[in-house]
Amino acid sequence: MEKVFSHIAEDGTVTMVNMNEKTPSHRIAIAESIVYFNEKTFHMLEENALPKGDVLTTAKIAGIMAAKQSSTLIPMCHPLALTYIDIRFTKLSSSYSLVLESEVHTYGVTGVEIEALVAVQIASITVYDMCKAVQKDIQIGDCKLLYKSGGKSGEYRYSR
Repeated sequence: MEKVFSHIAEDGTVTMVNMNEKTPSHRIAIAESIVYFNEKTFHMLEENALPKGDVLTTAKIAGIMAAKQSSTLIPMCHPLALTYIDIRFTKLSSSYSLVLESEVHTYGVTGVEIEALVAVQIASITVYDMCKAVQKDIQIGDCKLLYKSGGKSGEYRYSR
């Protein structure tokens, strides 16, 4: 079977997918990223004692703002009316790491996976920016889509 590329027009040029015939549905996506610190920085994060201020609140706001800007950053990403965005944090003292999780919802004709991934990555980069005065070798990693629902393809869960 020949593969049909959804972002290539008949003449070979790039095009945005036409969503006019798709059925709207409630769509959810959850993405995750992990930021790794040294012991000193992690403890400063736990104590909210970093010199730039409240790291987690700043990162949450940045992630929410980023989700809303996804279509201006990713060329073929459709602008969406997002109905819910959240960024959650889990501190793991055993590995001096911070797990960031974004959750994005919409009611529409296309999914919000890109918005969730952009949100969690920008929130992670914001954590780096807020902590870099104390530690330069902070690592951001393990970014992945954990869950999506809605639309014709249905539900997806990341399996480890």
